[in-house]
Amino acid sequence: MAHTVVLLSGGIATGKSTLSMTLHDKFGATIVKTNRVLLDKYAGAVERKSLQEYGEALDIETGGRWVADAVVNCLQGTGPDTLLVVDAIRILPQAEEIRKHVHGRVLHIHLLAPKEELVRRFEARRGDKPFKEALNYEDVLRSTTEQRIEGMKGAADIVIDTAESKEADVVARAAGHLGLYGREYIRLVDVLVGGQYGSEGKGHIAFFLAPEYDVLVRVGGPNAGHTVYDNGPYIHHQLPSGTRACKAFLIVGPGAVIDPAKLLKEISECNVGPERLLVDHQAMIIEESDKAEEFDLVKNIASTGQGVGVAATRRILGRGRGDVRLARDVPALKPFIGEALEKLERAFYRRERVFVEGTQGAGLSLFHGPYPHVTSRDTTVSGVLAEAGISPRRVRKLVMTCRPYPIRVQNPPGGTSGPLNEIGWDTVSARSHVPIETLKATEKTSTTKKDRRVGEFEWDLLRKAASLNGPTDIALTFADYIDAKNQNAYRFEQLTEETLRFTEELERIAAAPVSLISTGFGRRTIIDRRAW
Repeated sequence: MAHTVVLLSGGIATGKSTLSMTLHDKFGATIVKTNRVLLDKYAGAVERKSLQEYGEALDIETGGRWVADAVVNCLQGTGPDTLLVVDAIRILPQAEEIRKHVHGRVLHIHLLAPKEELVRRFEARRGDKPFKEALNYEDVLRSTTEQRIEGMKGAADIVIDTAESKEADVVARAAGHLGLYGREYIRLVDVLVGGQYGSEGKGHIAFFLAPEYDVLVRVGGPNAGHTVYDNGPYIHHQLPSGTRACKAFLIVGPGAVIDPAKLLKEISECNVGPERLLVDHQAMIIEESDKAEEFDLVKNIASTGQGVGVAATRRILGRGRGDVRLARDVPALKPFIGEALEKLERAFYRRERVFVEGTQGAGLSLFHGPYPHVTSRDTTVSGVLAEAGISPRRVRKLVMTCRPYPIRVQNPPGGTSGPLNEIGWDTVSARSHVPIETLKATEKTSTTKKDRRVGEFEWDLLRKAASLNGPTDIALTFADYIDAKNQNAYRFEQLTEETLRFTEELERIAAAPVSLISTGFGRRTIIDRRAW
């Protein structure tokens, strides 16, 4: 694509610098400030009046060409999709010269506001500029150039009254005219979800894929633990599982439910600073009383008892009562607080790749799992995207994980953790030749360290999960549980015949390719068959 050059005009205090800086922060625009060009050229005093007189002399000498020269010079060596903002042009010949010498789209935006509003703004900001302001607004208006600026309104492509629109509205209108929002809908988002009852090895897959992305997003709550292997096992409860695998920016989405102590502990252990992590200001906070209220759930359905469900309930019932804490209300989290949507929009505009990590699995979905043996949220891709604040239109790939023997947490005394076509770990050991001691040591829940139940593969659940999520790819984990010999496989054809047949049936029923196969834990234990 060709360059896009935005020309800003308007009287002093109409909001030109605010608009240009926001276009820079939100959309990565390069800014050419004409007063800075004058300062670089002019060796005299730096009062506004002196610079105005020098600029007027340059306009006469060059016919306004000096601004175009600065723009062309700034564009040299930039990519074909550069957004450049000129803050600001003062006479129409400057705009005409830029249109003649710039290859690409040139859009002239003129800002205005009633005089009384401009006087108020001018007085409020005096002394904030790198040069000395005139004594009062009337002094500014004595400049010949300033007097002519109002005449530029008629030739502008867009005119915005900044007194009628909030700053964010001015940016939205300008960006809309520039077509900046349309660029966002390139499919840049890949999503990882579970296809069974959780603990499908999502953390291992996320850790493997993370270095390919610019932004990692985590949703859900601390009731889900994702184990990664980076010089030994590490369990993530709130941060993305790729945190230690790369330098990508991290986001905890607005739909997340946060235990501040656990999150801060993870932040410290992973050495993550505010420059790398954003926690959405509207994420819900778990209180100690929430955990206490889940005692019956722990007793009856083997809930993890982390308070996630009660906190989510309070978020709904507490509207207007004033007793709900969100992430923005926790002082210790203040350095990390921001708005996820704003950061994501910036990433999409810059065509950065985003990875969204779901938690638990389709069989635990509040709406689609076997109620009441479900979790407190929708674990399908629709729920994950809603919690992250991302439109389905942006999704490129959807990876659904499953394991050859699904698991659920052990039954509580006198209760059940939910339906499962249950077998024993001794059966899995006999079939796979993985030592029973290894299985029992590995198969404990990440969050509560309880033993896991294990069952036969549920093909009907796979089909249901595929229908709910529409995966583009399947990640088969724990392939060594089919046969321990798979631990020595580094290519697809090295897997055992039984594993190959199992993979083929997965693909037929899920109607998606098995693109990733985990044969154990570690960096070289994933067979990558992707075509993307």
